[in-house]
Amino acid sequence: MEKGRILIVDDEESIRTSLVDLLGKNGYDALAVEDGYKALEKVKEEEWDVALVDLKMPGIDGFEVLKKIGEINPHMVVIIITAYGTVDNAVAAMKEGAADYVMKPFTADEICIRVEKVLEKRRLVNENIYLRQELSEQYTFANIIGKSKSMLEVFKLIEKAAPTDSTILIRGQSGTGKELIARAIHHNSLRKDKKFIAVDCGALPETLLESELFGHVKGSFTGAIVTKRGLLEVANGGTFFLDEVGDLSLGIQSKLLRVLQEKEFRQVGGIKNIRVDVRLIAATNQDLEKMIREGKFREDLFYRLNIVPIHLPMLKERKEDIPLLVHHFLEIHNKKRNKNIKGLSAEAMELLTDYDWPGNVRELENIIERLVIMSEGELIEVEHLPIHITGKRVCFTITAPRTNKELKELRKQIRAEAIENIEKAFLIEALKKCDWNISKAARDVGMKRQNFQALMRKYKIKP
Repeated sequence: MEKGRILIVDDEESIRTSLVDLLGKNGYDALAVEDGYKALEKVKEEEWDVALVDLKMPGIDGFEVLKKIGEINPHMVVIIITAYGTVDNAVAAMKEGAADYVMKPFTADEICIRVEKVLEKRRLVNENIYLRQELSEQYTFANIIGKSKSMLEVFKLIEKAAPTDSTILIRGQSGTGKELIARAIHHNSLRKDKKFIAVDCGALPETLLESELFGHVKGSFTGAIVTKRGLLEVANGGTFFLDEVGDLSLGIQSKLLRVLQEKEFRQVGGIKNIRVDVRLIAATNQDLEKMIREGKFREDLFYRLNIVPIHLPMLKERKEDIPLLVHHFLEIHNKKRNKNIKGLSAEAMELLTDYDWPGNVRELENIIERLVIMSEGELIEVEHLPIHITGKRVCFTITAPRTNKELKELRKQIRAEAIENIEKAFLIEALKKCDWNISKAARDVGMKRQNFQALMRKYKIKP
């Protein structure tokens, strides 16, 4: 496949001949002309990707050619070719719009690297323009990104359900964006000017969760030194989001059912009914039908929650959305970190698209955030990606071991790097989910606090 069209402009025949031969062998369609006038005719007549222009030529010099090319085709990339004595002129040419310059005498590798570099940058700019246009059109909904068929169906459901007061059950794996969907529904509802309260049912033990949801009266249990309003009461008039509703105990399920049926509840230890007007949105990654058969979830509550069901697909089921999501997260984290990463190389993007993303969109954002933090240049390459994503492809780039000892050492190295990446991601995800509360994060993942902290120290992760 042709890699690009290159126009060479130089008054030295030997340079023209060698460049045409070199670039042709490297997959480019190259043509050479001996002066600026002929070059400008070619630019007017045909489409070119890159022009290699000698700075010092008789008649019309490289400065003028650069200027005229910019007027004829602003998207065409120009690389200036210059002798040792004219570095200042080359820098001045770059200020006028040249993408790069190459000093004479140059090597074959140097020319190819410079041409590939400017073409990659041009591809990234074009890709970013395209992705930005897509993001500004119909593929976003309150920061939910997607153009896949499954996500467009979700957008339609949100548009239909949001203006109503119907209860909604959002189902999908962890990291698919269930809370984002709930917030989008709220912000497009008649309650958008009221409160949106979110509670993770799996983050608190039953006694504390009951108090958080319904409130308690003073003296109702040890530690209840004051009467406290529940979050359902705080959310009155707004939207109440119950994440991981499958973790609710049967007792709390009964009280929640009463809220849905009667619009009222009692505080823990209370005797007075409190009336509330809230729109309930629930979410789960569990199989509630199976839990009903096992007696772990109330069937009547399920039907009350499942008025409008919304299913969120896994990221691996909507791979066409990955480039859009990557661009979206790059913009967010570039801004946060004051970076200017333009994008990913074609091979790096291909690897991200091929990966199965067990952590779904949340995992993708974590990876992009880490890449933005760690990357120094404008382009994210394959070698910047975590080893558990590059996988076998990275192994092909490693020198083949010559002995059994070298093979064992290489296996050990790759295994250690993979475990390191997974453990770091595990820690950061657990901490983020619990607002960087170490005790809560350790409890949430089922680890002792001291073991969790030891792992944090190992990877120098500080809250």
